[in-house]
Amino acid sequence: MSDETVRGLANGLTNYGDKDFALYLRKSFARSMGYSNEMLARPTVGIAYTQSGFNNCHRHFPEMLDAVKRGVIAAGGLPLEFPTVSLGEVFLNPTSLRFRNLMSMDTEEMIRAQPMDSVVLMGGCDKTVPAQLMGALSAGRPAIQLVGGPMMTGRHKGERLGACTDCRRFWAQYRAGTVDDREINQIEGRLSTTSGTCAVMGTASTMACIAEALGMMIPGTAAIPAVHADRLRAAEATGIAAVGLIGSGRTPDKIITAKSVENALRVLLAIGGSTNAIIHLTAIAGRAGIPVSLKRLNELSDTTPVLVNLKPTGANYMEDFFAAGGVGAVLREIKNNLHLDCLTITGETLGQRLAADDGWVDHEVVASASEPIEPVGGLVALFGSLAPKGAILKRSAADETLFEGEGRAVVFDSLEDMANRIDDPNLDVNPDDYLVLQNAGPFSASCMPEAGYIPIPKKLASKGVKDMVRLSDARMSGTAFGTVILHITPDTASGGPLAFVRNGDRIRLSVKNRAIDLLISPEEFARRKAAAGPFKPSVPERGYGKLYAQEILGADEGCDFKFLKPSQGA
Repeated sequence: MSDETVRGLANGLTNYGDKDFALYLRKSFARSMGYSNEMLARPTVGIAYTQSGFNNCHRHFPEMLDAVKRGVIAAGGLPLEFPTVSLGEVFLNPTSLRFRNLMSMDTEEMIRAQPMDSVVLMGGCDKTVPAQLMGALSAGRPAIQLVGGPMMTGRHKGERLGACTDCRRFWAQYRAGTVDDREINQIEGRLSTTSGTCAVMGTASTMACIAEALGMMIPGTAAIPAVHADRLRAAEATGIAAVGLIGSGRTPDKIITAKSVENALRVLLAIGGSTNAIIHLTAIAGRAGIPVSLKRLNELSDTTPVLVNLKPTGANYMEDFFAAGGVGAVLREIKNNLHLDCLTITGETLGQRLAADDGWVDHEVVASASEPIEPVGGLVALFGSLAPKGAILKRSAADETLFEGEGRAVVFDSLEDMANRIDDPNLDVNPDDYLVLQNAGPFSASCMPEAGYIPIPKKLASKGVKDMVRLSDARMSGTAFGTVILHITPDTASGGPLAFVRNGDRIRLSVKNRAIDLLISPEEFARRKAAAGPFKPSVPERGYGKLYAQEILGADEGCDFKFLKPSQGA
């Protein structure tokens, strides 16, 4: 019964010492759900289902689920959904990243444990998609990704609004005193008005585009709005494709390869995507034993233009990107730099997909490669004495006038310290200072939250200051903007150089030279390090928190768990 040709409920039988009895027992209980013998004889398609009352992005999933099932049944399969962990970004404490690996484990183990011949991964809110791809890669069964799609925009005083770039913009105005209590309350109810993920090129939309670029989704489905009828048609097509995967040998490891990962990096750079995607793509690739080099990222960035005019880098929204041609339009513009021989989940190569694509594109939203929005990619990695293993800057959303220079460090040693002092009118800070946040990396108790978007101190914001250089070992929402240096590795809690920055230190930034350096002498650095003693991140006494603390890896390894990566001999 372990033969690969075994399908449906006969797949992966519990061992009672009698295989025929095991199948008889399984079918007996399955029939209690009202299935006929004819349906139970079909191959099974599992549907990893992530609806939750704590996940606003996924509130339309029941309707999508019906469409997936419709497709599976039409293609001759039996659809069986199963719940997994669901990560609603804004509802989780201390941060959703802490639970991404838990969701990946849940997904992997449930795919392995249950009798499914292929699986549809229904995700959307930003950590759910990487978690599902990580889990599916490790599980080794045929899998296909389906995302929920972005929400539509709202309106405020004639202006289109979309979560969450606009929410940050208006909150900054509120902090500066140019928006009052009444108006900020109005805006609150107009930012997120439909189901779906953030309406801009934040992490959720970025990961959807990456999943399509990797070849793990039906072509042309990443950008379809959540409430569009095409989203349901995409769900139905995904169900059909999931049946087609059975027996095909097209498991995730055949799709996610070194070449397709490089294609995904190109797309990430071209869309001006989220900094978070570097961590997630590194983790996904790591499950396949594929390293992601930040130095290679820089090489790709120098030869990949920014083409997508979307917030937070540009002016438009995901609904505009969909109407403009979506991921397919981007792929066609940069196809000369892509590995076109990469296999996709449909069985065709990327080159075959692009040859069949509709050639129309709205160049107001997706620029041509000959006339790009920016000549180089949206992300760049920095190295130096402050970040020996790298840091990330989203230069497409930053102020170029701040790219070269030095600044005085204004240090916050924790999230609590920042919250207590950032708006203190007596805070010693000037517009040309560098704001530094410590103890917000993956090894900290806060587990690398999206706190890298350090607020402009109120005393400066009220005077019109809109951007400053900000540095941390934290992450930043893909919807945010500014000259923000993130993912400084090694982080503070593991004893990286960031731990030894003090108020008044000088820091030099050179985006041109890909450098971020702490300007203190080696002797002074050694003295501070000796005075601090060994760094021992706190470990909770029990549960998942203990597992996280014991197994977490740094940002340069995707913040995966050590024991979840392939063994060296595999």
